[in-house]
Amino acid sequence: MTKKIFLFAFLILGFSSIAQKAQKIGFVDLEYILENIPEYMEAQTKINAKAVSWQNDIEQQKKEIEALRAELNNEKALLTKALIEEKEEDIQIKELDLKNLQIAHFGTNGDLFFLRQQLVKPVQDIVYNAIQDIATKRKYDFVMDKSSSLLMLYTNKEFDISELVLNSITRSKKEDAVKEKQSKKEDKVDINTDENVEVNTEINNEALQEKVDDREAKKEALKKKIEEQKAIKLKKREEQKKAIEDKKQQRIKEIEEAKKVLEEKKQNN
Repeated sequence: MTKKIFLFAFLILGFSSIAQKAQKIGFVDLEYILENIPEYMEAQTKINAKAVSWQNDIEQQKKEIEALRAELNNEKALLTKALIEEKEEDIQIKELDLKNLQIAHFGTNGDLFFLRQQLVKPVQDIVYNAIQDIATKRKYDFVMDKSSSLLMLYTNKEFDISELVLNSITRSKKEDAVKEKQSKKEDKVDINTDENVEVNTEINNEALQEKVDDREAKKEALKKKIEEQKAIKLKKREEQKKAIEDKKQQRIKEIEEAKKVLEEKKQNN
């Protein structure tokens, strides 16, 4: 009984403290904001076009593999075991190439991820910075995204700061454009600042180039490995063909010798 009384008192005190310190909560529709930023929509268009192009290449290779399988099934009855194995190995190599291509384009650190990092992330950073700036100035304790998987049963339009975020981004763009225009009119260049900008740009470009070079190196290494596997299988196949041919020639030789012996016996008789 005493424990229940203490628990009840604790809950009362807890609710009282929450009531005394009201939390200020706002929300945004992140999807709506991004769809109203031209740079984001342009980036999405480029990404979608690339993704469709890559997917078309993959589908084309799938069709080629399916055609090879169908051809093998139709010709299987007419082929030797060695030829069947050879064609199956060719198909397996093409399937491996296809799998590697899918990973290169759509894998965790594939081309699609890299492209999104280049085109979309800068726009998202601008939006997040604008939300943080408004939340700080208006003293919001929490800002939630209405377009996310977060369940929001009711929202009061009064606390929707989506338009404020958009206006903030638009205003920043205009201010940047005015500053750039004034800078061109005045034609005054701060050499030190320009040098810093050039250095920073050069560093960023070098970092980006390093990533590109690293990706290319990995692709080349993978390509080299596949080529080596192909060369090993081709050599093995050639050795098998040679062994088969040698065996065939040996058999022909044996038959010829048997015929010769048979002819000699006939002549002696």
